[in-house]
Amino acid sequence: MNKLSIKDVDVKGKRCLVRVDFNVPMKDGVITDENRINGALPTIKYLVDNGAKVILCSHMGKPHNIFTEGFSLTKKEKKAVEALPENEREQATAEYLKKALKDKEKFTLRPVAEKLSEKLGKKVTFAEDVVGPSADKAVASLNDGDVVLLENTRFEKGEEKRDEALCKKLASYCDIYVNDAFGTAHRSHATTAAIAEYGFVDTAVCGFLIEKELSVMADALENPVRPFVAILGGAKVADKLKVIENLLVKCDTLIIGGGMAYTFLKAKGYEVGTSLVDDEQIEYCKNMMAKAEELGKTLLLPVDVTVTKDFPNPIDAKIDVKVYDIENIPATEMGLDIGPKTAELYANAVKNAKTVIWNGPMGVFENPILAKGTNAVAKSLAETDATTIIGGGDSAAAVAQLGYADKMTHISTGGGASLELFEGKKLPGIECLNEKK
Repeated sequence: MNKLSIKDVDVKGKRCLVRVDFNVPMKDGVITDENRINGALPTIKYLVDNGAKVILCSHMGKPHNIFTEGFSLTKKEKKAVEALPENEREQATAEYLKKALKDKEKFTLRPVAEKLSEKLGKKVTFAEDVVGPSADKAVASLNDGDVVLLENTRFEKGEEKRDEALCKKLASYCDIYVNDAFGTAHRSHATTAAIAEYGFVDTAVCGFLIEKELSVMADALENPVRPFVAILGGAKVADKLKVIENLLVKCDTLIIGGGMAYTFLKAKGYEVGTSLVDDEQIEYCKNMMAKAEELGKTLLLPVDVTVTKDFPNPIDAKIDVKVYDIENIPATEMGLDIGPKTAELYANAVKNAKTVIWNGPMGVFENPILAKGTNAVAKSLAETDATTIIGGGDSAAAVAQLGYADKMTHISTGGGASLELFEGKKLPGIECLNEKK
C-alpha cells in the first residue's frame, strides 16, 4: 500500500493532528498496560524532534452516554424514568447522571497525558475537551515541538457519527492529518477517516506504526515468501468466513484450530460431542474443504483433541481433561484444545514455512490446562526462521502471556483491523490517506 508517511512531508512548524490509539486498560485511574502508548512513541518523538506542533487525539473505551456539552440520559434510561411516579423522577435522573459522571472519570485520557509526559521527558498539555475552549486554548498556545493531548474523542457524540462540523473544527486545528492508530483503521469515524474523506485536510499521511503494519502484513499477504502458512483459531467459523476464503486462495497451507475446528470436523462427519459448533456453517466448511482440494492447497484439521465435561468456571479453574482421537470423541464431552498429535502436526507444518500468519488461539488458552495447544503453536513459530506475523487480539495476548512475544517478527496492534486486512477488505483509516506519487 503506497501511502505517504510523515517522513514524506515537511512537518517543521506545522500543526499535526495525530490520531493515535491510546485505548489502554485502566484500573482505578492507573494504566495497567502501556503497550499502545509505547507503540505511538516513535511517531510522536519524530514529530517533536522535527519541530512539529503535535495535537494528539484518541478514543478510550465506550463511555456511558456522555458528551462534552453536558450529560444526557440514554433512551433506555429516559424510558425508565418516565415510567416512575412523578415524585421519583428527579431523584432517578440524578442517580443516572451521577453514574455518568463516574463514567466520565473512568474514561478520561488525563492519566495518559501524565504517562506520556514521563515517557517523552517533557510536558504534554491535556485539553479537557476535544474541540471546546480548553482545546482551542491549548492548540493556539503550541510552539514548535510542543505536544497536546485532546480529551477522549468519544465524549463527542459526532465522533462515531462522522459529524461534518466536528471534522471541520478538528481540521481547523491542523495543517497535516496523521493517522497512526492501526487498531481503529477499520473504523470510519470522524477522527479515524472522515476528516480526510470529507476533504477538510489536504495533507493526510500515516505514522510509523501504521507504516510498519502495512509494510509487514500487507506485503506478506500480497507478496509472501513461500511456503506460506496461515493459522486460524478462535471460537466461531461465522466470525472468519471471508478470512478463511481469502487466505485459502493466498496461502499454501491453512491450519484450523480453536472452537471453529469442530464445525469443520462435524462437516466431515465426526462426532464432536458438546463442542462449540456453527451448525449454519456446516455447508460452508464443506465448500471450503472442497475448494482447498480444487486449488491444491493443504487444509489441516485436528487429529486429536483435549476434552472436558464442562467449560471451566471460572475460566482458569482446575479441571480434569482427557485426550481423544477425533474418531473417538464422546458425545458427552466438550473439545477445548487441540491434542498433542495435532500440536506436533501443526508444528511440523510451520517448520518449513517462510511466511506464517496467525490469528486466533488453538483452545481456551486462558486456562493453563487448556493452553498446551496454543503454547505448542507459539513455540513452533518462535523456533522457525520464517517471517511470523501475529494478527492482534487473542493471538497477541496468547504469545505475550506465554512468553514468546519477543520471538515474533511482528505482532499487530489491531485485532479487528488485521482481521479485515486478512479478509482482503480496504480499511477506511488507510484508504483516506494520500498516495505516494
